[in-house]
Amino acid sequence: MGNDNISVEKEIFLDTNICLISKTDENGIISFVNDEFCNITGYDMDEIIGKTHNILRHQDMPSSVFNELWQTLKIGDMWTGFIKNKTKSGDFFWVYATIYPCTNHFGIKEYIAYRGKALEFEIEQIKILHNSDFYK
Repeated sequence: MGNDNISVEKEIFLDTNICLISKTDENGIISFVNDEFCNITGYDMDEIIGKTHNILRHQDMPSSVFNELWQTLKIGDMWTGFIKNKTKSGDFFWVYATIYPCTNHFGIKEYIAYRGKALEFEIEQIKILHNSDFYK
C-alpha cells in the first residue's frame, strides 16, 4: 500500500537562451517579472507581483546564501551566485543569478535580477559547498 500524497519534485532545465528577469524594491517586494520568469516558475504576473522572492525559495538553499546576498546588495555591490528555486508546482530549477542594486528615476532604491542557466558541473560544485561547513 503506497502513500498517494508523496510528490516527487522534478528538475526543470533552462535553455541557454533563457533569461529570467525580476525587479524588486529595497525590501525585496517584486515589482516586475518578464514572461520567461512566469513560464519557468509557473506563476502568473498577478500572482507574483507584490510578493517576495521567498515564494521561490527551495528548502535546500542555506539561509546563509541569502544573508550574504542581502548584505552585499545593502552596501551597494552587485551579487552573483547559484540559486536553487522552486516552482509553483513544487518542481525546482537552478540558475546563475546576477543582482544589481540601482536607483530608479524617482530616486528609489531597487534591485534588478538576471538569472540564466546554471551548468551541470557548476551545480555539482555548489551542492558540495552547500553540504560542507562553508555555508554553516
